[in-house]
Formats: sequence, C-alpha cells, structure tokens
Amino acid sequence: MISKLEGIIISETPYGESSKIINVFTKDKGIIGVMCKGAKSIKNPLRAKTQKFTYAYFHIKYKEDHLSILIDVEIIDSLFSIRNDIEKISYMTYITELTSQVVKQNNEEALYGLYKSVVLKLNEGHDPLILTNILELKYLAYLGVGLNLDCCIQCGNQTDIVTIDPDAGGFICRHCYRGEKILSPKTIKLIRMYYLIAISSIKDIKISPDTANEINYFLDKYYERYTGLYLKSKDFLVNIRKIA
Repeated sequence: MISKLEGIIISETPYGESSKIINVFTKDKGIIGVMCKGAKSIKNPLRAKTQKFTYAYFHIKYKEDHLSILIDVEIIDSLFSIRNDIEKISYMTYITELTSQVVKQNNEEALYGLYKSVVLKLNEGHDPLILTNILELKYLAYLGVGLNLDCCIQCGNQTDIVTIDPDAGGFICRHCYRGEKILSPKTIKLIRMYYLIAISSIKDIKISPDTANEINYFLDKYYERYTGLYLKSKDFLVNIRKIA
C-alpha cells in the first residue's frame, strides 16, 4: 500500500553506487528513513527531487520501524531561497539539528508544524535570528524545561519585574534581584511575545541589533544551563554571525 506523506528532507546519505537514504521529517509519522533506489543516477528524475531541505509530498511504501521505499515525490517548495544563501542554510542546518534532538525526546505532532512554519518564513526572507529564537523558545516546553513568563521565578510577584535571568530560569522582580545581569524592558517584553506568537501569523518583526543580541544571549545561556544539548551546527552559526 502506497502512503502519501507531507514532509521535509532533513538529511541524505549515499547508499551503494546509485541509491541513497533520506531522512524525512513528516507531518504524520515523525522522522522516517526512506530508501531512494537509483536516486543518485543523473538520469533518474528522483535525483533532483530528493535533495536535502526539499519540502514535498512523498509517495512511499511505508514500513514502520524499517526503511520505507520511495515511489515518487511531489515537490511543494524546493526552498530555493534557503539553499542558495550561506546565512540561511546555516540557520536551516541549526534549526534542523535542533529539531531532530527535540523529536528524539518528544515526538509530538505539533513539532512538525512549528518546524515547517519557521522554515517557510525563513524561505520568505524573514529575519533568521528572530525566527530561530522564536523556535528555540517554543521548543523549551517539549524539552521539559519551559519558561515561566508570567511572574517572578523566585516569589511569584507579577509586577516590578527588572530582568530575566537564564540561570534562575525566568523573570526576577525588584525584591528578589541579587545582581543578575539586567536585560532591557524591550528584551523582556519580546521574549514573552516570541513565546506566545503564532509563527504562521508573522508578517514583519523589526528590532534593534542590541535587543536581538540580548534575546539570543539569554537563549544561548538558558539552553546551555538547562537542556544539555551541544550542537556542532550552533558553533558554525556563531562564526557565521561574527562574519555577517
């Protein structure tokens, strides 16, 4: 029986002389491995359709817990804008590696929607750092280390918030402040907005470089402190941002 699955190719590996295996993050089955027979052959139409970071409908012979077999591909979007821009491909590589790690810990169907929404917005040309930080914030709950963005993490006070601290794990009010790094009120407001916003509704978010860097600083430190994830693509992304 042939299944039609929506998904995005997140990796590809050569197999033999003419075939390859692709890993596809799908809407209905999570991340699955698919054998693409003959897809490395120049004359095979599947060669162009099975490139990494292709968004498509995949017609496959689905086998649970085994490699599925690819029959055909209907491309929805080749994500050309991403694959032809070094900065975008660097962000895409990072969010894909991050997503793979999150899925290993929590395979909820909602993760596909979050990932796909960010990928499509990235392809449209929206700010890659903002999109990445929004996704990082939303993934925290699925990693079991979600933020409390309603009140002071120490005492529950909902007013007089002076900063948000990655080590404490949330807002710090004036009464509980003990010398933590002060982040700007704009940064505090935007972190909460990032957490709540529907990615598909994003039209245009413009913030100052200083604020963007503060938000990114907070998330880098929070991930380091609470998730235990170390991703090589993150190191490369940091270097790309230094050059940009």
